[in-house]
Amino acid sequence: MTHIAVVGASLAGLRAAETLRAEGFDGELTIIGAEPHPPYDRPPLSKDFLLGKIETADIALADNAARDALEARWLLGRAATSLRQGEVTVDDGETLTADGIVIATGARARRIPMGGELTGIHVLRTLDDAVSLRRELASAQQVVIVGAGFIGAEVASTAATLGKRVTIVEAAEQPFHRHLGPVAADLLRRTMSDHTVAIRTGRTVTEFGGAQRVSTVVLDDGTRLPTDLVLVGIGAIPNTEWLEGSGVHCDNGVLTDAWGRTNVAGVVAAGDVARFQRGDRQIRVEHWTAASGMAATVARALLAHLTSGAPCAPHVDPPYFWSDQFGHRIQMVGRIRADLPVDIVEGAIDDARFVAVQRRDDAVTAVLGWSMPREFTQWRRRNNDSLRAAAH
Repeated sequence: MTHIAVVGASLAGLRAAETLRAEGFDGELTIIGAEPHPPYDRPPLSKDFLLGKIETADIALADNAARDALEARWLLGRAATSLRQGEVTVDDGETLTADGIVIATGARARRIPMGGELTGIHVLRTLDDAVSLRRELASAQQVVIVGAGFIGAEVASTAATLGKRVTIVEAAEQPFHRHLGPVAADLLRRTMSDHTVAIRTGRTVTEFGGAQRVSTVVLDDGTRLPTDLVLVGIGAIPNTEWLEGSGVHCDNGVLTDAWGRTNVAGVVAAGDVARFQRGDRQIRVEHWTAASGMAATVARALLAHLTSGAPCAPHVDPPYFWSDQFGHRIQMVGRIRADLPVDIVEGAIDDARFVAVQRRDDAVTAVLGWSMPREFTQWRRRNNDSLRAAAH
């Protein structure tokens, strides 16, 4: 055991590297990142960073001293292009041979295959995306957001705060229901309306119009929305193309077991790129806490493989996310099911301050908090065992 390569200088990649060192790995460690930036925190990109409240230095996940303490070789701005039998090749042709490999290449923003010749059409996934979007948002007056996911909703909140006229275009008839359930989803729609954010549901984009810069978004019903700027927020695609021919099984992400181990010995995966086993399912969770927790698990599992030791406990924490929108903090742990009722246990929906729970067989399986972070945390901790059981 002499060399481990971490492919992806992301939250998951950094946490995996930190865990490897904390668990006693003292061999060579290489961290490869396609972006030129050291690991940074992505959640603020759609909020405080876009508002100009914080800058690049404020979102660093580790300072220079912490990165130096890893005693790693950092290859930033150099994307991995292939993996063959323990050898990772990067885009400048260099090949590294490693005993163990952590795949943490994340995902990229999904784009609409039109309007590529026009400026003013953005996605938001990386720091460079956020810098470009922030620069153009400053002078824009009318903003169209395609997709009512959390990125779209958070950017809508930010743009409305900056005084922009915002329209969200969403293909689903009931946006936010899948993640929040009907009660919170309806409240979020009302909150957006109160902040003059318009939502066109059940509609798709058929054309981006304009000469050199986008000026019109055309919908499938013929509606033409004037705009100065477009954000496309329609999901993400896991970065697995570089693994073609590696033998690593991929299907909407890198397929792993509950420990993040792939079908190839000595190769593990974590973060947004990984689709790990949870009970009888394969799931890919694009949440901050999942990336961090799973990264620590895969690092320990990799060391156990390299030393022929016993595997560590698998990562079974329930999915958790938070989102700051329109002055509210929305928090969720577990998964809301459409076929089960939701009970308000703290506060009131009409006050836009509440905690709701969902139960199955009298056990709490999901907790949703709206602008009641302290009470949400209490309910989450109080029901941690049943939440973990439901997630397994």
